[in-house]
Amino acid sequence: MPNKESIEIEIAKLIVETLSLEDINPSDIDFDKPLFYDGLGLDSIDSLELSMALSSQYGFQLKSDDPNNKEIFSSIRSLAKYVKLNQT
Repeated sequence: MPNKESIEIEIAKLIVETLSLEDINPSDIDFDKPLFYDGLGLDSIDSLELSMALSSQYGFQLKSDDPNNKEIFSSIRSLAKYVKLNQT
């Protein structure tokens, strides 16, 4: 099983590739910065695409009605924590 840091790097790469963020290098992303609004600047459509990519990559479903989604998607670090707890 990959360690926490490698999952964070994988997620950063997945975000850049999935969302075609051409001007962003995965290694330049701060894992603690917000993914939305003033942080990486993602929007709700990006979150849907990212959810599908994460589900495909790590083998679990992210539910749109999960009350914890705001926290789960708050940063790469929080996504990595969620993935680590839920991957199959």
